[in-house]
Amino acid sequence: MEILRCENLTKVYGKGDTCVKALDNVSFSVEAGEFVSIVGPSGSGKSTLLHILGGVDKPTGGKVWIGGTDIHALNEDRMAIFRRRQIGLIYQFYNLLPVLNVEENIVLPHLLDGRTLDRQRLTQVVKSMGLEERRYNFPEQLSGGQQQRVSIGRALYNHPAILLADEPTGNLDRRTGEEIIAMMKRANRELRQTQLLITHDERIALQADRMLWIEDGRILRDERIRVIGGAQQ
Repeated sequence: MEILRCENLTKVYGKGDTCVKALDNVSFSVEAGEFVSIVGPSGSGKSTLLHILGGVDKPTGGKVWIGGTDIHALNEDRMAIFRRRQIGLIYQFYNLLPVLNVEENIVLPHLLDGRTLDRQRLTQVVKSMGLEERRYNFPEQLSGGQQQRVSIGRALYNHPAILLADEPTGNLDRRTGEEIIAMMKRANRELRQTQLLITHDERIALQADRMLWIEDGRILRDERIRVIGGAQQ
């Protein structure tokens, strides 16, 4: 079942001589449960694409459907609600509130939406992120990898239609980054969580089921990643 579709996305910044085309007629779709990586060099347009897919930025042209909803046809208030309920966002720098502990950071978007806390779901998410012993700690008491686990838990708590991760390992050392990717793969496999992962690191991109290569605002390749002898290629 198709969960995400974008058609002819363009994004232009500036006018005249200062005009920059960040996205140039981008079209693709994603099936529910897929783990897709989007890879490309700095300035290729991959983060712009993620921000548009996540409803954080608007395209100059084209459309994005998530679960059948044309997200950029929504007004500002409805977009905010849709984003909280249907889109999980993970960034490189965690974006945790320092005055809230692990549990409070995870459930904050849910509570801001006026919904009742699901204690069983919270316990499940905390356990799956390996944060049982840290659930009452504040961000300053956590390592970078632990803070990113909280960020992922926050994105997963609402059962979003799609999870979008922008360079989630970019601020971590290699071993910790590998642990974060392993957790994301487990969430994809066990929870059938649809995920799009933005990265400039092809080694990380190859951990997904499918890889889109973007350059100069265009998708140059769209490839299924084959598993050979237990390794993905």
